[in-house]
Amino acid sequence: MGFHRFHSPYDWSRIATYKGTAQAVPGGMIDLSVGSPVDPVPQSVQDALAEASADTNAHGYPATVGTAALRTALAQWFKQCRGVPDLQAIDADIVPTVGSKEAVALMASLLFLGEGDVVVQPRVSYPTYEIGTQLAGAQVLKVDHVADVDTWRHVPGVKAIWVNSPNNPTGEVLSAEQLTVIIEAARSIGAVVLSDECYALMDWNVENQHAMTMGDAPVASPCALNPAICKNSAQNVLVLYSLSKQSNMAGYRTAVIAGDAEIIKTMTQYRKQIGQIIPGPVQAAMAAGLEDVTAVRVQYERYRRRLEILTEALQQYGYEASMPQGALYVWVPAKTVDCWSDMAELAKLGILPSPGEFYGDARYLRFSATASDEQIDQAAERLKGAARQNREARQSH
Repeated sequence: MGFHRFHSPYDWSRIATYKGTAQAVPGGMIDLSVGSPVDPVPQSVQDALAEASADTNAHGYPATVGTAALRTALAQWFKQCRGVPDLQAIDADIVPTVGSKEAVALMASLLFLGEGDVVVQPRVSYPTYEIGTQLAGAQVLKVDHVADVDTWRHVPGVKAIWVNSPNNPTGEVLSAEQLTVIIEAARSIGAVVLSDECYALMDWNVENQHAMTMGDAPVASPCALNPAICKNSAQNVLVLYSLSKQSNMAGYRTAVIAGDAEIIKTMTQYRKQIGQIIPGPVQAAMAAGLEDVTAVRVQYERYRRRLEILTEALQQYGYEASMPQGALYVWVPAKTVDCWSDMAELAKLGILPSPGEFYGDARYLRFSATASDEQIDQAAERLKGAARQNREARQSH
């Protein structure tokens, strides 16, 4: 272990000029770039945090592995929402993390990867996968689709494969069959599957929407630890999940790594030594968030509405936009085949998306639904208004 230098185009200072233009537009800037939640933290979570503020787990050092209450809540959540009836039965364990980003960034290092080791990731993906691999001194291998296992399983040195479903930024959801093939291929070469499922409950297929509406447990996207997918064994499989989006708890820094018990045991020992431990009162808040399925359902409906409104408005403006399969973003090809030119034009409307270059493809833009209802409605009005003006201008000529 030990940090190496990293390099990445993921630098928010690069959009400062576009932000300045957007802020000068009457009505101000509508920021659809960073996926940072804006909605209230559930009351159940706030109450749990307050009640635990003076507990033993607050004035004393909290357990790295989490309190008994948190571990029970996590096990129940995997059973109810992720189709994993019994973590122990598949030889899986869990360790809470200080948000999912640190878990992603430290993953290659905590797997003891380094020079000569290769970590596979989707070509279009969350930038921290690559940064974390670079920090460990390992080599990044980007492939168009990790489910096409022949693009990586014969490559010397492959030790880990990042999977992200639903995907940030594309919204793609992998099927159970695809996950099974990835796990089997990884095991055949002794590699670990790293399944980032942080948007798992934000799955927009019709079946999941019906389950949410009827008050059932979320159907969600397939989980790599589902016994049918991992063949009743968590060997060489790690799953990451975060409460940042489902419960608007990004500031609480609440996430978890679950999977292969032997790997989790070693990671926990190192995490304890470097102090990567969720604060005691926050552990209580995390348990409350996992248990409050009603609040998750409310947030699900908020995001579904925003994505539908945003998708329709982008279509009217001229983008090839469609409702994503999952996650919280609309990923569209740039109209000018260059994200930066589109960024400049949208800034004149006071709208700020993310440049696709940040995620591996400069031909695209990412629009986030993590803005308020009012902002999404206003963004839609601006896009539709600009589309009308463009039509009228063409007709007048």
